[in-house]
Amino acid sequence: MRHLLTLMEYKPHEVEYLLRMSRDFKTRFMAGGGYTPLFPGRIVVLYFEKPSTRTRLSLSAAAAQLGMHPVATSPNELQIGRGETVADTMRVLSRYAAAVAARVYKHETLEEMTKYSSIPVINALSDRHHPLQALADALTLWERTGRLHNVKVAFVGDVSNNVATSLAVVGAKLGWEVRLVGPKELWNTKLLDDLSEDLAKTGARVYFTDSINDVMGVDGVYTDTWVSMGFEKEAEERRRLLSPYQVNQRVMDLAGRKAVFLHCLPAHRGEEVTDDVIDGPQSAVWDQAENRMHTAKAVFAYLL
Repeated sequence: MRHLLTLMEYKPHEVEYLLRMSRDFKTRFMAGGGYTPLFPGRIVVLYFEKPSTRTRLSLSAAAAQLGMHPVATSPNELQIGRGETVADTMRVLSRYAAAVAARVYKHETLEEMTKYSSIPVINALSDRHHPLQALADALTLWERTGRLHNVKVAFVGDVSNNVATSLAVVGAKLGWEVRLVGPKELWNTKLLDDLSEDLAKTGARVYFTDSINDVMGVDGVYTDTWVSMGFEKEAEERRRLLSPYQVNQRVMDLAGRKAVFLHCLPAHRGEEVTDDVIDGPQSAVWDQAENRMHTAKAVFAYLL
């Protein structure tokens, strides 16, 4: 039995397989064959400690399209919110469901879940990783560039966050060049050590830079909110630190006419991105959001 807590645990050929399966699911969906009941009648629990739009709804839609019944819940609705242990909760959920997708504040919660679970646990976002988002990002760039490998992408802004980390991980698996463009105060250089084996194996390049000019010549420019959930107390300092890294039309012009704009959403328009970029002709964010559903189907199919 496999879990999906981070794509670091997956080999490059497995990541590629997930993406090819995602593309197949999307092709079938676009042709009118969205309902593919591979797992009729099975239950998938969506356990969310944090609010969610795309992750919760894409997982729900993916499960339903595979013939499953998604059951969404939160700590406030379960006894875990009143002190029941993760261990006891997972032992019970394992008797009811085929899989659990969990969005949690601390990655360690997911790791504890796997210790007591006899069903797959899927990371629906933690403070360290967001693998479901990274798969959708990769599928979107593949669609827009026509290349699964040898893609160049710049993540601009908070290069320490879970989305940037997972983008670097998927890029390392696929032989990409990932430029993490942001202030030095937010560089997580340990990430490069963690990825060293994959970088050597696939020929990928992942590096940090504080120069916005390093978006030049990329296939994709990616950004995310400057103030993630849980960092509200640091909002003023983060905005000051990251304001030089707003993705506006000047940045997209630097990247080039063929570069696409990516954002995991929700967007704080006027902060990390301007309206003319997210609503402009280079924006791929709505395809990216849809692809969350197709990649979720692939993850369910692979793990179940």
